[in-house]
Order: sequence, then structure tokens, then C-alpha cells
Amino acid sequence: MGNTAGRAGGVQSVDRAISVLEILARKGEAGVTEVAAEIAVHKSTAFRLLGALENRGLVEQSAQRGKYRLGFGLIPLAGAVTDNLDVTRQGRAVCAELAAEVGETVNVAVLQEHWAVNVDQARGPSTVATHNWIGKLTPLHCTASGKVLLAAVGPAQRSALLAASGVPRHTPRTIVDRARLEAELARVVQRGCATAVEEYEVGLNALAAPVLDRSGEVIAAVSVSGPSYRLDERRLEACLEPLLAATKEISRRMGWFAG
Repeated sequence: MGNTAGRAGGVQSVDRAISVLEILARKGEAGVTEVAAEIAVHKSTAFRLLGALENRGLVEQSAQRGKYRLGFGLIPLAGAVTDNLDVTRQGRAVCAELAAEVGETVNVAVLQEHWAVNVDQARGPSTVATHNWIGKLTPLHCTASGKVLLAAVGPAQRSALLAASGVPRHTPRTIVDRARLEAELARVVQRGCATAVEEYEVGLNALAAPVLDRSGEVIAAVSVSGPSYRLDERRLEACLEPLLAATKEISRRMGWFAG
């Protein structure tokens, strides 16, 4: 009985210590009182947790006494997983599951110069014969992934990208007016996703959402695409929830957590 209670107490202490590290990662710095309030323990308990973490170099006191921040002892631990923080590798299984769930083609795209380049692809059960998009450079202004990547950059960089690429019309539905495109990108930011309904190719629809790195920067876009007769606007809306769940999971694997 005593051993069981001891093990339970040990697990609780580990859980609390991890919570302390997450708090400091989110806030940058925090004092004992603040930490205690966040994890709902007495100040003396928070002080002991911080002391134990400080002894292992995982946290350190800042110049302002009484405040703690993450310590350099975390760097070797983080370095052990750095090689795995590749969006293609981290996203492959997630994208395969998403493709199986929605039944359509799933692509991962990143920004390359003034293009969106597809770096990985998963095919759903409905895609018996589908285009291989891997390595293909696609426009930013009229693809779902491109809009996500374009919406994520600042105004100056966006202007430079569009100046380099232009905004050529690919179909009757391509947005070529800059004011309309800026309004569209504002909606992308607001909704957290982008759509392209026959804007790049007639008969092709797509939905995309961003992948974030540990600093919260957009590093990639994941898209679901398919023929417009099957992936109509109603189906695009139905695909949004699983798509956002997938990009959230890939972002988590890339080190992002919202706190």
C-alpha cells in the first residue's frame, strides 16, 4: 500500500514538474507565486519543484531574483530530437490518416521563392488515378496552400512575392485584383484556412491550413484537393475539421503548443 502511494506521489511530482516547464516555456519567466497558482499547489511545493529543476539545470533564476526561466540544461534534451523536426517526416503518417479519412489527395507544401512547392503527398481511397504533385511549383495567389503561405508573411514580403510572380489568370475564377486578393488573405488569417474553388484548374477544388513551428511561425501548408464534382463546397466544409485536427497534430510534432 505504501509503495503504491509512493509511486502515485512520484508520478504526480513528475507531472507537476513538466507543467512548470510548460509554464516557463509559455511565459518566458515566472515567479514562485505565479507558478503555484498555475498548477494549484502551495508556494512551498512550487518552490521545491523549481529548486529540483534548477539543480538539474532545467530552469534558472533570472537577473531579477524570484523569477525563473528555462535553463540551458534543456538544450541537450532538445538536441536529441532536433533531427526529427522535419515537416515531411513528422507529417507523413498524419497526412496518410487524413487522406484515408476524407478520401482525397493530401499535399504538404512549403514556400520556395515565389512559389508553393509540394514536398509530400498522400492519396485517399477515392483517388484511383491522381496527379503527382510532389516537386511541382504552384502559384501562391490561386491555390489553397499558396494562399495560406502568402497570408502568413508580412505586407512587404507579400508585395515582393506577388511582384515576382505576378497574378496571372489561370481560370475564370482566379482572383487577379490585388485588393480582392488582400481581402481574401485577410479571411484566410481570420478562418485559419484557405479554399481554392476552380481558381488554378477548372474542375479542381482544394482546402488548406497552416502548419506551425515551435515559435508559432507558419512553415508549411497541408491541403486536401480533389475533383469539383466530388469535392464540392459542401464537402470542403466537411473536410475542414479533420484537416485542422491534422495540422494541429503536425504542428505539435514540430514543437508548437498553444499553452
